[in-house]
Parts: sequence; C-alpha cells; structure tokens
Amino acid sequence: MQAVAEAAGITKGGLFHHFPTKQALLDGMVAALLDKLDTEIDAYIEEDPFTYGRFTRAYVKSVFVGNAFGFETPWSTLFMAVISDPGLRRHWVEWIDRRLARHEATDGDDNLQVVRLAADGAWLCYITAKSKTGPMDHNALQRQLLALTQSA
Repeated sequence: MQAVAEAAGITKGGLFHHFPTKQALLDGMVAALLDKLDTEIDAYIEEDPFTYGRFTRAYVKSVFVGNAFGFETPWSTLFMAVISDPGLRRHWVEWIDRRLARHEATDGDDNLQVVRLAADGAWLCYITAKSKTGPMDHNALQRQLLALTQSA
C-alpha cells in the first residue's frame, strides 16, 4: 500500500481514506479499467458505420490494438488478477453481461460470440505465453476475426 500511495503522490493515510482495504483498492482499479474500456469501445462503435456486429468489432479492436485492454497495455497484469480472483472476476462478468445485453440486437448472434471468444483466447495466449513472438500473426488474426463480423 505504501508503494501505491507513493506512486499516486499521496500519503498512505490519504490512500486509506479513499480505499480502506487492499480489496477496495483493487475493486477501484478494476472499475477504472472497465470505465476506460467502455470509453474505448464506445469510441470504436461511434466510428463504425455498420450496425451488425458493431460491438464485437469494437471489442476485437480493443483486444488487438486497444489502450485499455490490448496485448501491450499496463492493464494486462490487472486483468490476470481478474481472471484468478473470484471477487475481481465479478466486476468483469457484470461488465460483459451489461455490454452484451446492451448490444443484444446487433451482437447477439452466436457467430459473433465465437469471434469474441477467439479474441479472448488470443489475448490470453499472448499474455500467458513464454514467448510473445510465436507463430501467431496477430494482424492477420485480427483481420480474419473482423471479417467474420461483417454479415449475419
């Protein structure tokens, strides 16, 4: 907690005022990450002229090149914690459930779910692999996944 306070430029007491426990701090960090991801995805959606698969395309772009979620973001370690910690995982599950409900009309197709799951798998493979320079061509995979979102 001392290191976090120092990195934030506040006292440890100030940190505890806003985050009384380590869990509260982690919850706050995950909430901030998901807010940032929402903003990023909404920006991708806004620039997408096609309705069908719009959320899925934005999600894939966030995985492959995003600032809030992508392969080379500072959030990767935190997302690994979300995967392994049931309390933190709840935040992700609630977020994705809200987004999927919000975009059910445009992204409820089973094929689009497969695309999102493939993007998740590529991200997890990249984050957990010993070598980040393996045989996967991320640009080609992104192009293929985005192509799969073009029609029902």
